[in-house]
Amino acid sequence: MHIVKHTFEEYLQVVKTFHGSEAPGVVIGGFMVDLAIRHIPDGILYNAICETRSCLPDAIQLLTPCTIGNGWLKVMPLGRFALALYDKYTNEGVRVFVDTQKLEAWPEIKAWLFKLKTSSEQSPESIAREIAQAGENILSIQRIHVRPEIGKKISKGQIGVCPRCGEAYPINDGEVCLACQESPYTG
Repeated sequence: MHIVKHTFEEYLQVVKTFHGSEAPGVVIGGFMVDLAIRHIPDGILYNAICETRSCLPDAIQLLTPCTIGNGWLKVMPLGRFALALYDKYTNEGVRVFVDTQKLEAWPEIKAWLFKLKTSSEQSPESIAREIAQAGENILSIQRIHVRPEIGKKISKGQIGVCPRCGEAYPINDGEVCLACQESPYTG
């Protein structure tokens, strides 16, 4: 069993090193990315969309060239455990999601996804074992076309110096930088 270019065991180690634990969402995400990659043409440049902020973006960043930093990964907090990979130029691609109708045979995965058990009640070993057994059998895939405006890279525009803090910022953000408009820090 392989996840992109890793054995399952290798992938678990990569996940643990990057994410801090063998989080079920990142592990399932590996199967999702692998399935998506196998259903898009070889050699195309692609972007990714992730429909949740939790765990799944890490799988995409670990297994594809798409990252939040390079702008090829868009995280759209739609609340669904799903991802899409699509051609940068044609916007044609695939969407992979955990298919809730396929979870009945996998009670630990179902309990994790639907939060039917608290973290302390869950058995990470049981969940990991089920994920390894289920693999892509809990997933479904569909062909998609991404709206062109979603894939466009947003330019920062002209850069200036904030008159309040003295740091560089995109002047399209206003007369002062966003941090000076609404700082996340106190003091």
